[in-house]
Amino acid sequence: MSVHLHWFLPTGGDGRTLVDRHAYTDGGIKRSRITPISGVRAPDIDYLAQIARAADQLGFEAVLTPTGTWCEDAWLTTVALSQHTDRLKFLVAFRPGVISPVLAAQMAATYQRITRGRLMLNVVTGGDSTEQKRFGDHLDHDNRYARTDEFLTVVRGAWEGKPFDFQGEHYQVEGGLVALPPEPRPPIFFGGSSPAAGPVAARNADVYLTWGEPPEQVKQKIDWIRGLAEAEGRTVRFGIRMHVISRDSSKDAWATANRLLDDLDDDTVAAAQQALGKSESVGQQRMLALHGGSRDKLEISPNLWAGVGLVRGGAGTALVGSHSEVADRIEEYHALGVEHFVLSGYPHLEEAYWFGEGVTPELAARGLLDTVPGSPLAGVPAANGRPASAPGGAPLLLAGGR
Repeated sequence: MSVHLHWFLPTGGDGRTLVDRHAYTDGGIKRSRITPISGVRAPDIDYLAQIARAADQLGFEAVLTPTGTWCEDAWLTTVALSQHTDRLKFLVAFRPGVISPVLAAQMAATYQRITRGRLMLNVVTGGDSTEQKRFGDHLDHDNRYARTDEFLTVVRGAWEGKPFDFQGEHYQVEGGLVALPPEPRPPIFFGGSSPAAGPVAARNADVYLTWGEPPEQVKQKIDWIRGLAEAEGRTVRFGIRMHVISRDSSKDAWATANRLLDDLDDDTVAAAQQALGKSESVGQQRMLALHGGSRDKLEISPNLWAGVGLVRGGAGTALVGSHSEVADRIEEYHALGVEHFVLSGYPHLEEAYWFGEGVTPELAARGLLDTVPGSPLAGVPAANGRPASAPGGAPLLLAGGR
């Protein structure tokens, strides 16, 4: 079982801090245009294409694109970016409660033909009632998961290429059909930590995705979902979603993490914790429990830092350390059964290079990757006939920092 590496597309905006990174600072509630905040990189197609091309070149298999009112639409953005890349796949997050399952099945099939098979699906049931209501969804937490179960049943039925009937509590479909089913069928990534989520994952997910908890907690989740899937006669693979700060030395990595933390004042942390504490998501509550809103003891497991979760919802932990240390932790999770690693960092463009040039070769040397991207200089001769990367070849360019 090889490691699959994925990156993240910041379609709400990017920047060098944990706060004020979003171009739509209030989730788009009051502002209809991009808010000019110093240091925030707008999520325009040119900047996102830079990240996508970097991920493609650095050997990431796919990029996750989020969903919500605070960011650009994932379907439209990624299909546009597919025209700027050759190999990169797109892990498109979407909410099943705000779209017809047959239409979603049709969109996925069309997407596969446009991109020549580069779609992956991340089903986001939703753990925030306030956000769900913005989309017109008023179901409670457990009923949202019940609806997701029906939704994915209809999607799979429509992909069979013949009329599909379904009568459920949330969907009634007569003759649901996608005339040209997707080829290949997009894998379905799915997350959820509540009792209502587990059986839905066991019945429908190809990859169960958890946020970055300490290894022992991740193992408990894997055992839970694996047992439920076996009872359904299925096999589920596993993935983890977290941030990363990887540097040439552990000291430099932790200095970067501490700088991100220094930018946060106590009022900002308190306000974020109060807002996040209202979430119905069990996974979100587990993230909050890792640090309890305190700056103390944020290294909750070797090289696993919970500082991001002080102000950010969703994935709230980061792997922090030297390239070798980060590779150690990935290898540790991999030994538990984690196959897919969905990573991100601030800013996303620079951090993709830190990881791709530092950690990826470490993982390759350990035999954990099927393929490793080659150097863009490989095989390029210099004027004297030597490889451009060799001493005496192309001139060295020195920079003051990175």
